[in-house]
Amino acid sequence: MSGLTIGRAAETSGLPVKTVRYYADIGLIAPRGRSASGYRVYGGEEVRRLTFVRRARAFGFSVEECRELLSLYDDRGRASADVKRIAMAHLVAIDARLDELQRLRDELQRLSDACAGDEGAECPILGAMAADGGISDRR
Repeated sequence: MSGLTIGRAAETSGLPVKTVRYYADIGLIAPRGRSASGYRVYGGEEVRRLTFVRRARAFGFSVEECRELLSLYDDRGRASADVKRIAMAHLVAIDARLDELQRLRDELQRLSDACAGDEGAECPILGAMAADGGISDRR
């Protein structure tokens, strides 16, 4: 069977070989088949799917979300509302993470401002990390 080796498919899709192998092992992307010597063989469609997954993962979609998106990609009778539902749910999760990161940034800034940064041993940054409860909930 002719086609691309896993190395060439990985290179073309912009993924590491190990990731392509993992995606094949979990059934996210199926190779076209196997060569006479037993190596996985990939064709153009498989490389397009690998690239699709790479891009979806870059947006932060989970492997399971990628599986669902691929299923919708394959379904020519799909409703775009189904795709939008997944994207909007992911946006909500991103916004929540951004809020959390902003809160963490603000707290670390507050602690850094409180730290003398001198030769003394007293450090509110380390104190906050060692404290029971860790970072405060101040906003």
